[in-house]
Amino acid sequence: MRRLLILALVISAAVASVVWFTTSRGKAEDQSLGLFTSLPLLWSESSDLKGMLDGAEKPHWARAVLEERAQVTPLDTLLDLSAVRHLIIAQPRPLAPEENVALDSWVRAGGAVLFFADPMLTQDSHFALGDRRRPQDVALVSPILARWGLELRFDEDQPAGERENAGERLPVNLPGQFVARAGGQDADCQIGTAGLIARCRIGKGRAVLVADAALLESGEGESAGISGLQRLLDEAFDR
Repeated sequence: MRRLLILALVISAAVASVVWFTTSRGKAEDQSLGLFTSLPLLWSESSDLKGMLDGAEKPHWARAVLEERAQVTPLDTLLDLSAVRHLIIAQPRPLAPEENVALDSWVRAGGAVLFFADPMLTQDSHFALGDRRRPQDVALVSPILARWGLELRFDEDQPAGERENAGERLPVNLPGQFVARAGGQDADCQIGTAGLIARCRIGKGRAVLVADAALLESGEGESAGISGLQRLLDEAFDR
């Protein structure tokens, strides 16, 4: 009798472990957040790997905001997004044609993306112009925007300096402007104040696009960046 009781307890514990593992794994996969960016949001700028990982520099504030929300998976490519539920693209390198196709297909199948595309990045960098480690100075994403019925424009005569976009309550510095263009395929985009944000329904998915990345800069005004990023995450992924 005692052996049967022990065996029953062992089986119950094993079943509970399997259920816990499966549930936990499901939750982790459900909350997976892909990050595709040229900005130093997860690691500091450094000339070598040791400098990136030794923690000499204060971590970027955005990392804590993202990790508080979900497990963050850094991405080197957009070719395979099958393990990602939500996606942040922030000032990416130019996308290869097949990456544009993969991203578009993923969103249309039900994916949700928060996309920062800055036509004139104002963030400081340790690396000189032309250095491949430097964040992308100009977002070159016209093909995917055209697919979604958008165009990103830039007013070269606007004054420099951080200010708040009153309608969206976000800090901006030399922002771009989204405008609608013909040719969008099964995409319905609503463009906000001064063209700063485009909110799109694309097939079964959605995209929130921001024509500036000053929100993600470190230094003064981080509190405004934190609250602004949290609002954008809620809007992009919680609806």
